[in-house]
Amino acid sequence: MLKILLPTLMLVPTIRLSNPKWLWTTALAHSFCIALCSFSWLLNTSETGWTSLNLYMATDALSTPLLVLSCWLLPLMILASQNHMSTEPVNRQRTYITLLTSLLFFLILAFGATEVMMFYVMFEATLIPTLIIITRWGNQAERLNAGNYFLFYTLAGSLPLLVALLSLQDSTGTLSLLTLQYSETIEMASYSSKIWWAGCLMAFLVKMPLYGVHLWLPKAHVEAPIAGSMVLAAVLLKLGGYGMIRIMNMLEPLTKEMSYPFIILALWGIIMTGSICLRQTDLKSLIAYSSVSHMGLVAGAILIQTPWGLSGALILMIAHGLTSSALFCLANTNYERTHSRTMVLARGLQMVLPLMTAWWFIASLANLALPPLPNLMGELMIITSLFNWSWWTIALTGVGTLITAGYSLYMFLMTQRGPLPTHIIALDPTHTREHLLIALHILPLLLLMAKPELIWSWTS
Repeated sequence: MLKILLPTLMLVPTIRLSNPKWLWTTALAHSFCIALCSFSWLLNTSETGWTSLNLYMATDALSTPLLVLSCWLLPLMILASQNHMSTEPVNRQRTYITLLTSLLFFLILAFGATEVMMFYVMFEATLIPTLIIITRWGNQAERLNAGNYFLFYTLAGSLPLLVALLSLQDSTGTLSLLTLQYSETIEMASYSSKIWWAGCLMAFLVKMPLYGVHLWLPKAHVEAPIAGSMVLAAVLLKLGGYGMIRIMNMLEPLTKEMSYPFIILALWGIIMTGSICLRQTDLKSLIAYSSVSHMGLVAGAILIQTPWGLSGALILMIAHGLTSSALFCLANTNYERTHSRTMVLARGLQMVLPLMTAWWFIASLANLALPPLPNLMGELMIITSLFNWSWWTIALTGVGTLITAGYSLYMFLMTQRGPLPTHIIALDPTHTREHLLIALHILPLLLLMAKPELIWSWTS
């Protein structure tokens, strides 16, 4: 653990002290080394149980893929932000990269924590850098409103969790993930225990987000700068799913009755947010709503508590993290050239940037779960386990899958095909930096097809 945590911490003085001319190069090289070192965690994933165990932290087959994804994203965020931060004063550039680094530090501590209270504190700590990134470097004046939504939704969801965890500590005497699974199941007949169940899960359902408490997400995504959107889509939403999987062990006897309304909301949300996507004019907003739709599948799979469902949820979380982040990067390359996110104003770009269209095509296909990508693997496992649980769910998930294919196609055709609008006359050519950025998103996705047990060995 320390071999990743210490270099991450040392990235802060590196950024502060490096020569302004070499600032981005140094930060990128250093963070890329951290990402490559993090692959060493993947060596032990196929064996059961915990590895890299120390007093406060450990990794197992559930947290390892998420930890590696977090480390992998830091160099990509630095790569993506380089262009639009180049006009800012050097001091602000340093602050920006420092915030991204602190976010990674909190994420490693959150995913690696063996103590639920430490996980809770780090879960909340990720709020601060994300909030500063959204409210300080967002694109429009609306960003302060988006920051408020983000902060208050997350805080209102998380405070009941704190109370629930303190009462759990009181009744079982421990909050360690290593021993909690062996503690006696609590008698849950009273109303207060039902409220306790909802309190435990609400924080994670808001973070995922579940349809109904999802309004902060499109706002935060649309207003955030590119690195904010990437980390929100790729990792912060996964904190909710990870927390749910971890905490469901303790809620066992109640989940059978209590989870119905949440599963219904999650599955209904797939159709509703998919339909919203079909009507979107704003490119980033469309990609943000599609995240809500995919996370609805994950929430449903986790709540039914079957091995296939949990495996599928983990696979879809990783696959969606890479795909969604790639789509935000592509949307950003369009925005940097046309200065508009409205799809009607910036279309037909295949004529000008043909290679970028190839990346758009692959990312759109990954978003609609093309075989044999991990996206399809995750969705199939989730849909199969949901169908096994109740055959009514096939109607909702089936329609959801069709709508997903529809809006992915709509997004690709609107941005890339058709005649080029007359007002677009002088566009910058695409840079090697941008192609490298998208390639580093798509390559892991393709390589996971060759060795899928890295992300699904957890329940086996």
